[in-house]
Amino acid sequence: MNTTSTFIIFLVMSLVMGVIILLFYYKKKNFFVNLSRQRQLLYMSLPVILYIILFTYVPLWGWTMGFQYYRPQRSFSAQQWVGLHWFKFLFEDPVFLRTIRNTIAMSFINTTLGFVTAISLALLLNEVRKILFKRFIQTISYLPHFLSMVIVTGLVSAMLSTDSGAINSAFMAVGFIKEPVLWLAEPKYFWGIIGVTYVWKEVGWNTIIYLAAMAGVDPNLYEAAEIDGCNRYQKMWRITLPSIKPTIIILLIMSIGRILDAGFEMQYLLRNGLVSEVSDTIDVYVLIFGLNRSNFSLATAAGMFKNVVNITLIFIANEIAKRAGEERLI
Repeated sequence: MNTTSTFIIFLVMSLVMGVIILLFYYKKKNFFVNLSRQRQLLYMSLPVILYIILFTYVPLWGWTMGFQYYRPQRSFSAQQWVGLHWFKFLFEDPVFLRTIRNTIAMSFINTTLGFVTAISLALLLNEVRKILFKRFIQTISYLPHFLSMVIVTGLVSAMLSTDSGAINSAFMAVGFIKEPVLWLAEPKYFWGIIGVTYVWKEVGWNTIIYLAAMAGVDPNLYEAAEIDGCNRYQKMWRITLPSIKPTIIILLIMSIGRILDAGFEMQYLLRNGLVSEVSDTIDVYVLIFGLNRSNFSLATAAGMFKNVVNITLIFIANEIAKRAGEERLI
């Protein structure tokens, strides 16, 4: 397949997708009428739309590298087109398949722990009546979010050190262990360390949206429940949680759309040769086997796979929420 035919196919596919999107919105009643009525808002959002197109959609042209044997010194017309070669290579590579397993596992752990801890902390903070104490707890829980990942991984390495690490010292003091444990050298501990570190860093920040949703709950519902004899736990379970259910569903759909984005910095900075089989994610694979080896086509193919799967999952989750009668993104 030469360059001209490939470009024509790419252009035709783009036009077909554009037509499908236009037909989808054309079926919506009064879509264009409402658009014309709100043209002032459209003009105001035009700079943002242009920014998104320029820095989000225009770079998608680089996806063509995933179908080439790309070499930077060659012009676009001189690149060798190899079709789906790199995608076949990925799914025949046991290392890449292992990174998919690691990515999904760590993403599931982070998402589950993140939701449970953030919602729990938000519920507890919502019940605090002393404003100063509430703000103090919020501030303390927010602070780790603003630390760089280099600092966070440095703190984790120091805490888990075998020489003077606080974790080993505390566990030995209470008799849980008899000798220091090499936490970062044992594959069975790595996913748990990533999950706990993620919770510590992001739990305070993740509670912001839930607290905002709880602030919008009608106080009359709590008064009626109190008249009926409900205690605080029952009010949280019967009123607060159902009231923020739409927010939880929306955030869950967005999290499902990031299932293959388990992270890069934390895994890369904490990894070593002893735990590489459980630490490497797709992003780490792209860096080590793609960019570091100047195999930009392989790196592009891996990135395309990740993005296509994420987009597909978010649409599936949105459709499931729609059929279940819950809130959805689209």
